[in-house]
Amino acid sequence: MSLLRSAATISGLTLFSRITGMLRDILIASVYGAGPLTDAFWVAFRIPNLLRRLFAEGAFSQAFVPILGEVRLRDDHATLRRLLDRVALMLFASLCGVTLLGTLGATWVVTAMASGMRTASRAKEFEEAIWMTRLMFPYIICMSLVAFASGVLNTFRRFAVPAFTPVLLNLSMIGASLLLAGHLDQPIHALAIGVMAGGILQLTVQWIALARLGLMPRYGDGLRAAWRDPTVHRILRQMLPATLGVSVAQLSLLINTNIATWLTPGSVTWLSFADRLMEFPTALLGVALGTVLLPSLSAAHAREDHQAYNALLDWGLRLVLLLGLPAALGMALLSDGLVATLFNYGAFSAHDVAQTRLAVMAYAAGLLGLLAIKILAPGFYAKQDIRTPVKIAIAVLAFTQLMNVALVPWLAHAGLALSIGLGASANALSLVILLRRRGLYTPLPGWPGFILKLVPALAAIALVLIWTNRHLDWVALGPHPGQRAAWLLGILALTALAYFSTLFLFGFRPKDFTRRRS
Repeated sequence: MSLLRSAATISGLTLFSRITGMLRDILIASVYGAGPLTDAFWVAFRIPNLLRRLFAEGAFSQAFVPILGEVRLRDDHATLRRLLDRVALMLFASLCGVTLLGTLGATWVVTAMASGMRTASRAKEFEEAIWMTRLMFPYIICMSLVAFASGVLNTFRRFAVPAFTPVLLNLSMIGASLLLAGHLDQPIHALAIGVMAGGILQLTVQWIALARLGLMPRYGDGLRAAWRDPTVHRILRQMLPATLGVSVAQLSLLINTNIATWLTPGSVTWLSFADRLMEFPTALLGVALGTVLLPSLSAAHAREDHQAYNALLDWGLRLVLLLGLPAALGMALLSDGLVATLFNYGAFSAHDVAQTRLAVMAYAAGLLGLLAIKILAPGFYAKQDIRTPVKIAIAVLAFTQLMNVALVPWLAHAGLALSIGLGASANALSLVILLRRRGLYTPLPGWPGFILKLVPALAAIALVLIWTNRHLDWVALGPHPGQRAAWLLGILALTALAYFSTLFLFGFRPKDFTRRRS
């Protein structure tokens, strides 16, 4: 089975997840709007979500997957099982401690995340954010163990279950909003309940998948044996710089959220919905390719096959440009249609559409950088070099905050989105320069011709979308949601047809991007 097919499998399931996530956000926009209490939910949800990325999906996966792949190739099954048992126990115990501290100190956590809510006029939303933070903090325990299971399943080439399980979170939040909101004194609490239910469901499904592989963790050895295991110590040593690197990126997000709470009420929600739109291309392409590439790059490194290692990076970067450039252009030029069609219902007004649209356009400027990082960073992680991306991330954090100083007074919440995009672009550029300087990546022949094929295809997209913007008023189509949705789907289909048919005319063939697993 080719890497492209594996990536396509993940992308297809991730697309389903993002569609259900979009339905979730459409429901939130329609029922709750973009007001202070909705901001309070997004702040409360962002805290456990931030820690999930910090302790679980980010630092843990970067440290765990390459070492797990090495142990799988080098040692016997009993050694592999023992490692999984001990890592799972250490992860669970440490996150229980973090959850306890976070629940007890929720007031200080929310203050650090959203100091703008401490003003007297926003006391209600501050209290609601604290209550929902306490309710949702155990979510990080569920998601850390989900990240563990995903790392194991991906290493064993079982990509489908980890890609599917995020759907369960979205369905839980939708179900809770529909079934519980009308029965609660504060309807927004239904979303927090849905988050916890979704975390438990995701963990259950992934644990069942591990059991079917015969790799369900057992906790018989105890914490002392787990702590003394030398391979566990290797993972912990790798996690320290990885945690620093991920924490730098999450610190930037925390700072931006904090700044947004000082701006016009609704700013946090506008940014959250814009971020949801950007998750489509980043998840469908960046996360899918990154998930497939890291185990393959780790295996190539373990075999000392530099040629395969280089070819994998080159293949990933070409796919990023092939699909990332049209996605960025489409998000920028069709932002009004996307936001209005998806969110302009009920309590979500035309003003909210305009403000969210600005954030989407700002995010689009950095989409290519966000995607490229997902390909370039595994080039270092697979060689168990986490320190280099960390050093780059620290420099990018400083750069991002300088951009905030320059852009937020001018562009308000859209300036926050643009600073993230510019920072991601600087990060990706730094990664590719260092990969080349260290001889880890050398572009393969054919890049100039590849770029020349992309230019006319991108021009075809631009022509279609510029015509669209001149002839359609998306907000005015609000009373006719079916017609508006039909227009959007038709235009998306037309732009895809224009792009790929132009590529075909200039010599592109799908087989050029099919790569067998190394």
